[in-house]
Amino acid sequence: MNRNQVLPQVELSSEPSALKRLDFCAPQSYKGAGFLSIPDLPRVAEEASTINPGDGFDWSVQTHFEDSPGSEPHQILELGLKGRLHLVCQRCLQDCAVDMEEKRRFVLVATDEEADAYPLEDEEQEPLVVNQHFNLLETIEDEVLLSLPLIPKHPEGFCEPHASTFGDEGDEETSNERENPFNILKNMKKN
Repeated sequence: MNRNQVLPQVELSSEPSALKRLDFCAPQSYKGAGFLSIPDLPRVAEEASTINPGDGFDWSVQTHFEDSPGSEPHQILELGLKGRLHLVCQRCLQDCAVDMEEKRRFVLVATDEEADAYPLEDEEQEPLVVNQHFNLLETIEDEVLLSLPLIPKHPEGFCEPHASTFGDEGDEETSNERENPFNILKNMKKN
């Protein structure tokens, strides 16, 4: 590829099905944006506690080529995600709206070997193996799943812990009334 060559830019369709087969090996750049509802992302839908009509993710994608010293220019993919889904709050066990906003940057590579050779210390971008039939929808879904909180919960002070999480007060009284097993052993030793 000639470094001075102007590459065509392809506008991506916002239809989810159009994102399933993109040719990132072609000498062109891509740009697009749209909205993906939770049902468009089946693995994310499995994680959701409820699905409200407005839940989903605005996405934006842009690729461009950057010069790299001593080699061909690398294609860079910038992905932006912003949206909401409902998960189960682990404090009160009720629905909890989780707002997410992510910006990711990938360097597109052709093989797993190139990805493995990519320097781990580069925290700004990571390698992404692409081909002529690349599924961008799946990558968007992966990034949403990776961005989910490990322990979803409402903001502090918004909810009370669920009673079953920490036990009932009646159980505490029962446990206090039971005799300490070490006292039983102590009494046995005396006899």
